[in-house]
This record gives sequence, structure tokens and C-alpha cells, in this order.
Amino acid sequence: MSERLYYEEHTWVNVEGDEVTVGLTDYAQNEMGDIIYVELPEAGSTMTEGQPFATIESAKAVQDLLAPLSGEVVGRNDEVLDAPEMINEEPYGGGWLVTVAPGPDFDPGQLMDEDQYDQFLSEQ
Repeated sequence: MSERLYYEEHTWVNVEGDEVTVGLTDYAQNEMGDIIYVELPEAGSTMTEGQPFATIESAKAVQDLLAPLSGEVVGRNDEVLDAPEMINEEPYGGGWLVTVAPGPDFDPGQLMDEDQYDQFLSEQ
């Protein structure tokens, strides 16, 4: 059983063995409103912590998502490309974005647990 961790730029990660699943937090999808388009990196591409890795468009805005970790994208959720509303409906389930093989410097301890993220949100 893995535990979801959170990045300050409102993405979540779920460490499962030597792969990490990344998605948009419920808070972020709620703030964005109805998501109408998502652009995800191809498998085999590299993402760098703190740098844009995906673009999400809602009725309100277009926003780059910043990577919560560095590593190689090993998979992406093609279903959300066809049905981006899944991110609104299931941000922690079917609305996940990519899976990543983390780089050697990945330290899950740098991310927030749920209580820390809730505290972070309350201070925004």
C-alpha cells in the first residue's frame, strides 16, 4: 500500500515500487473549474522537477503543471487526453496524468503528506 504525497505546485505523487504516478490535486482541479484539454508528455521523455511537464486548459485558464520530481516518463494516461473531465471527476483515480521512473536524486521526504498539504492550503 502506498501513500499519496503532495508537491507545493498542487500535483500529487503515489510511489509504487520503482515507478511514481503523478496527478493534479483535487484542490487544483477545483480551482481550475471544468478541464477541457490536457497535453501530456510522451513516454520516453524526461521531466525535471520544478519545470513544466504538462498543460491543462479549463474554461478559466491555461496552466502549465510543474513536475514534482525529475525522471523519465514511462507512461501517460491517454484516456484523459480524450476525456479531460476525468481529472475533475477522479483526480486521485482515473484522472492521473503520467507515470515516471524517478531519477537517482528523488527523495519522497521532500514532498508533503496529506496533513502537511492541508496545512499548506490553509496558509494560502
